[in-house]
Amino acid sequence: MSGPGWLLRVLGGLPKPAKAAPADEEEPRPVTRDRVGDYLLDKGYRFVVDDDGDLTGTWDGSRFWFLLLGEHGEIVQVRGRWHHQVPLEQRSAVALALNDWNRERIWPKAYLREEEGMLALYSEVSADFEPGATDKQLAQVLSCGLGTGVQLFAALEATIPGGGPAPDVPDN
Repeated sequence: MSGPGWLLRVLGGLPKPAKAAPADEEEPRPVTRDRVGDYLLDKGYRFVVDDDGDLTGTWDGSRFWFLLLGEHGEIVQVRGRWHHQVPLEQRSAVALALNDWNRERIWPKAYLREEEGMLALYSEVSADFEPGATDKQLAQVLSCGLGTGVQLFAALEATIPGGGPAPDVPDN
């Protein structure tokens, strides 16, 4: 066959060029609570292990959890809860604000739940690491979940007036 090299490859006339993996590339490993804890410690963050065995701490006054979900703990989720609650009467306005956030940004997913007669606002970033994750991949998801969650809650401070305090959550 004659013709451009890419065309020959598409038509099966030439083999695909081999991609050489960089020699310093880390192999993915299973994600564990210890690996998440090591990342947090390396950053100098303070956290505790709660009664459910999840890592949790407060950033800018809001509670964040670092969860391992799924059948084998392969899904990493960073979940944050804003440190204010909003009256139920503001559900429509809050839902519109969160919808705007979700439409304009990829992370974090933002949602609200009714808790004890008030609205609680949450952030979530999740990633499925079934085949494992490198330290760099894990750090990226944890950093994204925490950083974008803090950004969401800061935006809420300026957007949603009159949020009441959250129920007491123990500090770490």
